Amino acid sequence: MNIPSRITTAARTAICAALALASIGTVAAFAQEAAPAAEAVVEAATPVIDKGDVAWMMTSSALVLFMTIPGLALFYGGLVRAKNMLSVLMQCTVIASVVMVVWVLWGYSMAFGGGTSPFWGGLGKMFLAGVSPETTAATFTDGVVLPEYVFIAFQMTFAAITPALIVGAFAERIKFSAVIAFVVLWVTFVYFPIAHMVWDGAGYIFNLGAIDFAGGTVVHINAGVAALVGCLFVGKRTGYGKDNMAPHSMTLTMVGAAMLWVGWFGFNAGSNLEATAGATLAMMNTFVATAAAVLSWSAVEAMIRGKASMLGAASGMVAGLVAITPACGTIGPVGAIVLGLVVSPICYYFVSTVKTKMGYDDSLDVFGIHGVGGIIGALATGILTAPALGGTGAEDFSIAGQVWIQFVAVIITILWCGIISAILYKLVDMVIGLRPTVEAEREGLDLTSHGEVAYHSS
Repeated sequence: MNIPSRITTAARTAICAALALASIGTVAAFAQEAAPAAEAVVEAATPVIDKGDVAWMMTSSALVLFMTIPGLALFYGGLVRAKNMLSVLMQCTVIASVVMVVWVLWGYSMAFGGGTSPFWGGLGKMFLAGVSPETTAATFTDGVVLPEYVFIAFQMTFAAITPALIVGAFAERIKFSAVIAFVVLWVTFVYFPIAHMVWDGAGYIFNLGAIDFAGGTVVHINAGVAALVGCLFVGKRTGYGKDNMAPHSMTLTMVGAAMLWVGWFGFNAGSNLEATAGATLAMMNTFVATAAAVLSWSAVEAMIRGKASMLGAASGMVAGLVAITPACGTIGPVGAIVLGLVVSPICYYFVSTVKTKMGYDDSLDVFGIHGVGGIIGALATGILTAPALGGTGAEDFSIAGQVWIQFVAVIITILWCGIISAILYKLVDMVIGLRPTVEAEREGLDLTSHGEVAYHSS
């Protein structure tokens, strides 16, 4: 500020002092006014746990458990012969239970332990070290957090159902002890690393940019490949191709399939990790893709066999659910319908033709539906996520580029799972043995493995 020269030195000094005091007062007043605003900004920047998100994720966790017990257990149980019904129920129940315990002890840490490795999460959270009701887990959505226990529980249900899916491939012909030993090893060396690679921020596949909204690679391709390897190692059922091995209760299979569909809303919409519009998109896609797949499988079966079967409708239902899993949060409902219409004929071809020609005994078509359906869904995600096709991709979304990334993710999953699963099956066979005796298998695993039967004749 220029002070006029005609003012005396004393006056200049007085004026400067007054201006200085005024400036200090102004600054102080401004600081007092700005402080609450600054505090508000800090408070707004601090993520706040939303009770609605917590309630939705707790519900989703329960729905995914419902998929396993009783959904998957009844679906598989109805598809086997009556003498093996309880063995399947027991396998699903105990597998889910043992994986839940393993998840708490070391699984969560290996998948989401905070490590910087692209292949595993480390051991920093073994036995849930450092986790309490006050700790939080950040989601993929900026500014959204969940209580860490909720995130742990939700991911635990995914870990529990995935190995339970595998047992359908060698149902009716494997030792109960061998199943449990294999599952503990498999989740440790296959599932946990793949979950980290796909869903953790440090994961290799995650950083490639692969889209797997709810588990196309982590759950379905993983389980499908392990199932195919397993049925090859275990071998065919005694009497395969000669004895009648038709499902003993399509009623129970339909009940189980319906439970899977209901529970799958927790699986897919829950993977949004918050109760927002993204969850509603996943929910809608889970409805329509599955419905389209049921219609598609029934139509194909009617044209080829002359009749549409309940088994076919249930198979189409699961195929649609599998295919939409990786894509449910990024494609539009019309794209979901197209995906459902496409996946069923392909899966039908694998379970009706490829399996017969290749000569392997995948008892309940785990690879043909989960493995193949998961691959179709993962690759189709790279196409249908494009904005021009109704997807949620960015304006510069490249279909060719994304399909390549999806393909790489699929190949990594197949190789990792296939190679390690083969090693683990061989190890369990050497130590415990995979197959029961022929006599035990003919009598039925309900009696020979568990000492009980599902049905008593009057």
